[in-house]
Amino acid sequence: MPTKKTVDAQKNELEKAAKTRIAATEAAKTAKPKTVKAPDPKAKETPKAKKLAKAAKPAEIQVAQLISSEVVFEGPLFRVNHDKIIEPSGKPNERDVIRHNGSVVILAIDSSKNKKNPWIVVERQYRHAANQYLWELPAGKLDAGEDALAGAKRELAEETGYSAKKWKPLVEYYASPGFLGESMKVFIAEGLVAGDAHPEEDEEIEFRLVKLSDALKMIEKGAIKDGKTLTSVLLYARLHRGKGKK
Repeated sequence: MPTKKTVDAQKNELEKAAKTRIAATEAAKTAKPKTVKAPDPKAKETPKAKKLAKAAKPAEIQVAQLISSEVVFEGPLFRVNHDKIIEPSGKPNERDVIRHNGSVVILAIDSSKNKKNPWIVVERQYRHAANQYLWELPAGKLDAGEDALAGAKRELAEETGYSAKKWKPLVEYYASPGFLGESMKVFIAEGLVAGDAHPEEDEEIEFRLVKLSDALKMIEKGAIKDGKTLTSVLLYARLHRGKGKK
């Protein structure tokens, strides 16, 4: 049986432990929360931070693994391939793809009279696939291995007779990448010089100059339905408008 001295010692130990717990609880309530200083956006990145940022960048563009490819149709403008592939995700698939050398589009600009509202060369020709006449920018296919800028200069001269003193790229895009491998490279041509047109035998082209503002109105009314013309004119108008505000 424990003695009175032993019981008193245990009681003292329990009281001491209780006081310690109460003191710790009160200290936790009154303590200020620890704050973390936000990084200064103007501070220079350390070599370690640069390395981490570089590692966080997206991986390089991945392409499908081609298992087999069979030409199921070949014509003068394009061919159709039936491809068996392994997609980047690892999923096997089969695709029918129209293969094409690529095309060029020319946004020919005459700003000699009005830089804010320049004139644009547009063409009207019958498109059997659309079963109607369409308003379009001058454009054409590239020959195998042909330089895109050289092809653009050739197409502008053939279809309209114009040459240009200044050329610069505007955009490259894929019109229908679900089944069409053709990319279209758009060039802006400025400093136009008139000449004689000599289109190909199967081309019947009527061309004229319209103001940029009128071309935009035609787009708004649905009078221009050609994709390359919509893409090129709208992008140029946006960039041209932004340039004028500077």
